[in-house]
Order: sequence, then C-alpha cells, then structure tokens
Amino acid sequence: MVKLERLLSAELRRNLAAGGRPRLPDGADILWGAFLDLSKARSYHAAGPNPISFNEIEAWIRLMRWPLRPHHVAIIRALDDSFIESFYRNRAQPPAGGKTVPQRSGHAVSPQLFDVIFG
Repeated sequence: MVKLERLLSAELRRNLAAGGRPRLPDGADILWGAFLDLSKARSYHAAGPNPISFNEIEAWIRLMRWPLRPHHVAIIRALDDSFIESFYRNRAQPPAGGKTVPQRSGHAVSPQLFDVIFG
C-alpha cells in the first residue's frame, strides 16, 4: 500500500500544479473520491485549510458505509498532507511582479508592543 500512497500523493501534487484530469492507478478511484469528498467538507482557519481529522474520516466511513481499513485511512491522510503542503508552498510564492510584506517583523517584541497588539 505504500506504493499506492506514493503514487496517489504524487498525482495529487501534479494535479494541483498543472490541473487536468488525474491519472489514477487501477482501483484508486474510491480512495481518490473519499479524499475529494472529505476535502470539500474541510474546515479553514485564518491562514488556510485545516488537515482532515480522524473524526471526519471516521464519520465519512460510517455515513458512506465504505469498509475502509487502516491502510486506506493512511492513504487518505497522505493525500491530505500533500494537499496541505502544496497549499502552503504555493501561498508562500508571491505573484509574478508582486510585492509582499515580510513574514517577520524586524522589531523585537517588547512589553509595550505586546500590549498594543493583544491589549
């Protein structure tokens, strides 16, 4: 199953980068569909997507009545890891010719600055 996990993760990264129709190995369409369903229902925070939790996967398995095994869940989690990694890597790159704000301030945190930010 490790080979399938690597193949699907690589295909997801390729698909996120280039788009188009995914080229899935035989028998992987169920896991790919499960990941897509779970990804559609994922929660987001201020900086981007949250990982799919084990509770969400378990609830999906019960609702859809799919007899997924632990190695199937590991593959779904690996796909999610690839998705999250791709999201944040692409987000870190500024658009061509665009200006960005530095991710870190050059100022040291002082008690006064802390009070200004957090009250």
